[in-house]
Amino acid sequence: MSLLEIVLFPDERLRRVATDVTQFDAHLAQVADQMMSTMYASRGVGLAATQVDVHQRFFVADCADEGKPAAPMVFINPIIVDREGLIESEEGCLSIPDINDKVMRSESVTVRAQTVQGASFELTTGGLLAVCIQHEIDHLNGKLFIDYLSPLKQQRIRKKLEKAQRHRALDAKDFL
Repeated sequence: MSLLEIVLFPDERLRRVATDVTQFDAHLAQVADQMMSTMYASRGVGLAATQVDVHQRFFVADCADEGKPAAPMVFINPIIVDREGLIESEEGCLSIPDINDKVMRSESVTVRAQTVQGASFELTTGGLLAVCIQHEIDHLNGKLFIDYLSPLKQQRIRKKLEKAQRHRALDAKDFL
């Protein structure tokens, strides 16, 4: 299965708000499978469709503990219907490589979503999966985890990533 290209910050496509999924077909299942493969290959725990330039409301996740069997999940048209508590957690993002920082999130969430076949489900969870769900839904709403950081930190991250992009572009020219 082919991997998808992950859109990198500061690309404006990451700010686009996703639209609801209305067709539950083989194409949706295929894209979800490709996203799962891309997420695993990139060593992530979640990946929103927006991050692969598909602007529909769904994401994939696998927050199984290390050494435990994989627990892949797909959330179509997810909505958080309840939140409890607050927790500060270290977050990173496949669209913002090599950047991690602490973000405040709800400690537990209840999410209502659909499967790739269109069946509705509701899940109440905490820990890493709760953080992942909030992070990925933010992506679907055009928001990034760095938006929770101070303006100064955001500016530093943008400069660091722009510099890295320039270096990648120069390195690519060396191969031509």
